[in-house]
Amino acid sequence: MSQTVDRALQILPFLGEGDRDLADIATLLGVHKSTALRLLQTMETQGFVRHNDSHRYRLGSQIFKLASAALGNLDIRPIAAPYIRGLGERTQQTVHLAAYDEGEVFYIDKYEAQKTVRMYSRLGAAAPLYCTGVAKAIVAHRSEKERRELAGRISYVRHTERTIGGPDEYLAELEKIRERGYAIDDREHEDYIHCVAVPVSTGGIVTHGLSVSAPVMTLPRAQLMEIVPLLQEAATAISKEFS
Repeated sequence: MSQTVDRALQILPFLGEGDRDLADIATLLGVHKSTALRLLQTMETQGFVRHNDSHRYRLGSQIFKLASAALGNLDIRPIAAPYIRGLGERTQQTVHLAAYDEGEVFYIDKYEAQKTVRMYSRLGAAAPLYCTGVAKAIVAHRSEKERRELAGRISYVRHTERTIGGPDEYLAELEKIRERGYAIDDREHEDYIHCVAVPVSTGGIVTHGLSVSAPVMTLPRAQLMEIVPLLQEAATAISKEFS
């Protein structure tokens, strides 16, 4: 491997731990500061590092663009599939995997429970942000700015008597979800269906959600809540694949 490339590859994870000054980087590489500076200047020209007025270096925007592109091209479904199937088989309930994209949430995979009662959902369909567990689990873990923007633009159509009716109520619900770590759709989208959902992270950012849904007449609320640890276990396992 080229010595220059090797040194650059040492610098990137080093900066990933936090800002560093020139002396820190030179010490890491075992070179004179002038040699380290030349390398950093080249990397900065390409957008891989940047420095501030105090001459401390940090990762540049090109790193994050590449990471975003890599995650965008990585299909989560093959990795999540065995966990979804396992969760569905253990609970004997319907499991959904949904993805967040530019302010919307879409169903991208599903394990259909072998029940006589079927629920509305199809792959590729949008999950309403304010009245489905899987969407609320995702949005709750977006930034505060994004949560407020989304809450302000939603049309709060009431699907049932339990549907959230406005932005203040929605934001309060999202805060509860952040505190407890899971979301509940308490018959908010369909009157005979309730569900629990948790976030799934890719690259440390919440981008997906995983949920278990059940008809209220076949699975009481107390039994639904007993599924939460299994759901969290599956979501954690999927997220670790992308950490």
